[in-house]
Amino acid sequence: MRKITVLLLASCALRLTARADFDRANKEFSTGNYKGAIVDYQAEVAAHRWSANLFYDLGNAYYRVNDIGRAILNYKRALVLDPRHPEPATNLQIARDQSRGLELTPAAAETWLGTLRSSTWAIAAAVCFWLGIFALFLPRTSATVAGAIFCFVLSAGCVYSVWSLESGTQGARSAVVVSDNAEARVATADSARSILALPPGSEVMILQERGDWNYAELPNHQRGWIAANAGEKVRL
Repeated sequence: MRKITVLLLASCALRLTARADFDRANKEFSTGNYKGAIVDYQAEVAAHRWSANLFYDLGNAYYRVNDIGRAILNYKRALVLDPRHPEPATNLQIARDQSRGLELTPAAAETWLGTLRSSTWAIAAAVCFWLGIFALFLPRTSATVAGAIFCFVLSAGCVYSVWSLESGTQGARSAVVVSDNAEARVATADSARSILALPPGSEVMILQERGDWNYAELPNHQRGWIAANAGEKVRL
């Protein structure tokens, strides 16, 4: 019992400390100390105390110091955690208009499937699969067999939806260019021919990582190599 009490007290202390750190960052932001706020918000990120509000506030701090690429990156991270959060979406559009960053064009299927999150499609896939299994244990009739097949087909369709979203422009490979003067090149060398200039805030998809370079899908439907430190993945 004493050990449980100690653990509960320790947990409460950690939560209070985390809240104090977040409040300090907010206070620094409100007083105009944006660089100090960034340091403290980034400490929260490093401690994995993630929330949509944290990334939204961090995006605002970066926007205030005119680091538009990282502002866009953190607004997108906020929307990954809470797609319905209106403020990151509004500020993201403002930052995009200012940066003139290049955006990836999602496929038509991705646009339609994106009305639901990939986690929702995954849950639907699991539910349909187990409904199909349940139908197999019912008395064998043409209706139950057809119902089982229908459930399995729906499950497969939901699995495809998850795959489509996770491999699409907003999936796990999505990244944002955060450095100035970034360029995609035909090979892994600064002297290689440039394919496309990528303003801060531009979207790419990381297809392969090789040392100091990443092979990426570009907004102009081409592919090329960009410096690894030129962009950061949206999903941590």
